[in-house]
Amino acid sequence: MDIEKLQRDLKTSYKMDLGTVDLRVEDIIKHVTDEWNVSPNRLTIHEMQTLSSVILDIETQTLYNEVESLIAQKERLERELDKKYNQLQESKYTVFDILESQFGSSDTEALTKLHQIKLQTIDLYDLLSEIVESAIITTLEKDETVDETIDEVIKHITYEAIKEGSLDTLRIRKILSTILQSAIDIAEASPVKEEKILTPTLRGMRSGLISAITRFKQRLAFIPIEAKHILIEDYDTIIEDLNQTDSLFAQVIQTQAEESTPAIQEILIKIKKDMRFDLEELLRVSKETADVMKGRFSSLASKTIKKADKALQSANTKEAKRMGKQAIGIARTAISSAIKSAQDAIEKK
Repeated sequence: MDIEKLQRDLKTSYKMDLGTVDLRVEDIIKHVTDEWNVSPNRLTIHEMQTLSSVILDIETQTLYNEVESLIAQKERLERELDKKYNQLQESKYTVFDILESQFGSSDTEALTKLHQIKLQTIDLYDLLSEIVESAIITTLEKDETVDETIDEVIKHITYEAIKEGSLDTLRIRKILSTILQSAIDIAEASPVKEEKILTPTLRGMRSGLISAITRFKQRLAFIPIEAKHILIEDYDTIIEDLNQTDSLFAQVIQTQAEESTPAIQEILIKIKKDMRFDLEELLRVSKETADVMKGRFSSLASKTIKKADKALQSANTKEAKRMGKQAIGIARTAISSAIKSAQDAIEKK
């Protein structure tokens, strides 16, 4: 049986004017039996497939067209949402820029508070992505010592993004992934410069993370009682996270590699392999920090947490507790300063 002829015959013989699907299918089966002189249970697999495909195509054509129309509407809405979201973010930036200009560049305290509010209002990771892209692109356009400058700029951005927030694994992973993904996006658009972009990016991320952890270690001695209470509550988690920062860093690279093009994947895996000794320094600093924390807070965590709880119930310390949580728990750094610092570093080259 000629499959193409069968298909044409089925399309022209199918009677949509019959009342129900049952009647239409029954009619076309009878047509095949009479016209082609073959019983339906004698059809080959290809003939059966042709018969079912024609019926399905005709019966579902209206619904198919409606689905296609809805998909097109959905895609238009998504484009419109993206456009409106970007406009919303830009409007927020504009408002904060105007507010900053009202305080003046010399009023550091007021600007710090405003920057904290800004980071709580604007999507931190979108902002972080924009900072990284801007810094790397500007470096590529203006700087001859690309490797050293990207390394230093990414170190500064990583440090600023991490240093004031909590050291929990999810937060650090998100920050590192955002920075690396932004660098990958630029590398993919610069085919001959992938390694020149990604190698210093990963070195800068590692250095920035080490600097943030080192700063945390140094501040442990001066953390007030309110913030100590927060640390005690998350004591086990923080200790565990500090003891696996090298694995976390390597996992971020591996995950981003697996989600990238084969060319980028190959470069990232090579850099990761070359950095294995550099990650030993990261783990060493992290373990030192964990040891300092154990030395200062292990006994406090087990013996005096009730006393701290009681003290923190007083009216005078409730606000301090809230501020302690805020200081430890949110990324309140003025990340906008990272852009200026990065650009200043680039301009000086």
